[in-house]
Amino acid sequence: MINFRYHVVSLTAVFLALAIGLVVGTAALNGPVSENLRNNLEALNKDNNVRREQVNQLNESVNRSQEFASQIAPGLLGGKLAGRKIAVVALPGTDEHTDGVVKMLTVAGATITARVRVEDKFFDPNTVNDLLLLVDELSQPSISSAGLPLNSDGVETASAMLALALLQGATAGTPTAEDVTAVLAAFAQPGYVTTEDGATGGAEAIVLVAGVPATDKEAEKKSGYALTMAGQFGKTPRMLVVAGDNAGEGNLVSGIRNDPTLVKDISTVDNVSTVQGQVATALVAVERLVQNRVGQYGLAAGATSIVPSAAP
Repeated sequence: MINFRYHVVSLTAVFLALAIGLVVGTAALNGPVSENLRNNLEALNKDNNVRREQVNQLNESVNRSQEFASQIAPGLLGGKLAGRKIAVVALPGTDEHTDGVVKMLTVAGATITARVRVEDKFFDPNTVNDLLLLVDELSQPSISSAGLPLNSDGVETASAMLALALLQGATAGTPTAEDVTAVLAAFAQPGYVTTEDGATGGAEAIVLVAGVPATDKEAEKKSGYALTMAGQFGKTPRMLVVAGDNAGEGNLVSGIRNDPTLVKDISTVDNVSTVQGQVATALVAVERLVQNRVGQYGLAAGATSIVPSAAP
C-alpha cells in the first residue's frame, strides 16, 4: 500500500529532477543566449542614440528656422502695412500666438486699433440669452444696433455688435472712441471679453487668432459659435484673416475651408503657432488689404500654398 512517505519521496524526486534540468539547461544555453541578448541590447542602444541625435538635430533645425523667420521679417514685411489699421481678436488659449501675430503686424507698419481676447464664457451655450439681453442695451450714437441679426443666436448678434464697434462703418463712418470703449466695457464687465486700454474703432480688417478647439461635452456647439463669429467678422465687405492651427476636430481654420461660402470671403493661415505662421499672417493681411484678395495658406488640407505670392 502506498503511504504518505512514498508520496513525499516521489514529489521530492520530481522537483529534484526539474532543478537538475534547469541547471543543466541554463549551463548549456547560458553562453549563446546571453551573448545574443547582449548583442541585441548593444544594437538597440546604438539605434536609440542615433534616433536621439536625429531628434536633437530636427529640434535644432526647427529653432534655426524660427530664428531665420524672425530675422528676415523686417526686410520681408517692412512698410507693407504702413498706415493700415487692424484690430486683433484672440479666441481662448492663444495669448502666446497672439503676441507673435501683433509683433509681425507691427513690424509691417500696421496700427493695432484694438486688441480683444474672447473668453470661454462668450461661447458658453448657457449664456446665449444673456448675450442677447446685453446687446439690446448696447446701442450707442455711433454704433447703432439697428442692423444686427434678428434671431435668437446670442453669439451671432454679439459678434455682429463687436464687428460694428471695431471696424470702419460702411456708411456711417468710424465709431467714436467713447462709444467703442462703452461697448467693449459692457462685454468685459460680465467676463465675455478682455480688452487692452486705448482700444478704438476704425479698423480696416480684423485678424482673428484661433486656438485649439474645445473638447468638452459642448465642444461641437462651441466650434459652431466660433465659426459664427468668423462669419460675422468676415461678412462682406468686411475683411478678415483667421490665423490658427489645423489641429483637433472642429478647429476654426478647417471649418472655414470646408464652408463653400466662408472660404470665398475669409483668408486663413493654419500654422500660427510658429514664427513662420505669424510672418505668413502678416503677409496674408497685406494681400487682403492691399490686393483685396482672399487665400488659404499653410501646410494643412485646403491650403493653396505656404504663403501668398510676393505682394507689392
